[in-house]
Amino acid sequence: MIGNTPLVSLPFPEAQRSILAKCEFLNPSGSIKDRLAKTIILAAEQQGRLNPDSTILECTSGNTGIALAMVGAAKGYRVSILMSESASQERRLLMRQLGAELILFRPGGGYRTGILISEEMAAKDPRYFLPKQFENPLNAEDHEHGTGLELLAQTDGRIDAFVAGYGTGGTLAGCGKAIKRACPSARILAMEPAEAALLCGEMPCCHAIEGIAGGFIPPLLRSAPIDGEISVSSAEALLMTRRLNREFGLLVGTSSGANVAAALRMARDLGPEARVVTILCDRAERYFSTSLFAPL
Repeated sequence: MIGNTPLVSLPFPEAQRSILAKCEFLNPSGSIKDRLAKTIILAAEQQGRLNPDSTILECTSGNTGIALAMVGAAKGYRVSILMSESASQERRLLMRQLGAELILFRPGGGYRTGILISEEMAAKDPRYFLPKQFENPLNAEDHEHGTGLELLAQTDGRIDAFVAGYGTGGTLAGCGKAIKRACPSARILAMEPAEAALLCGEMPCCHAIEGIAGGFIPPLLRSAPIDGEISVSSAEALLMTRRLNREFGLLVGTSSGANVAAALRMARDLGPEARVVTILCDRAERYFSTSLFAPL
């Protein structure tokens, strides 16, 4: 059930442009992170790094935790998730419903705080298995040989630009490599929150686009063939997400809106015939308590 998600065309008549968007929210737990969870857990089993006494331990903003909890439940492993106290309540409830244990930490240090805690816990107890989503090469390789090849097949091998945000950097690195190999002139663009555009040299700051730009540049992103960056404000992301919800009937989250806003900007620059592809990352049900669902 994981992967092989559809690619849909999103027309924007006022811009005389259409965007191609891959529906990763249709994965079984509701996000693109299902791919990562399945690949890393199956590989760890094959390598003998997981056994019946193991506990999968990971730091995540939510989607990876939900995906790991789902795959862990299906495979019979205990799962413990480290996440910031600022993460939405819905993400916590979904993980708990799938049987995962939650360990919350103060949001001051971002992902790095949770990563350090997980490494300290694993050093004290060998039963912990760390997927290490931010540095595990399987993350990018899975997108290179999975998501990226799917996109090329769905576009008849012609992509002019690929636009995506980054949390771990795996999607940009993997899809970027696959697309560049087939379409050397394609542009690979990193979407960043305008309030925390790290690749553009901005300092980390608060923004309302959950799941991306966690306050540091992840190691996997360094291998991504990025041609440029597009900054999207939280307000612009929310506006586009509501439009996807209400005009297109796509119940997706804020990072999806940010991706589409950035992709539309690139499409305006490239022209009406350009094939600009982006990702609809996750479903909207994990955003009920956020500003996305606040009364207008």
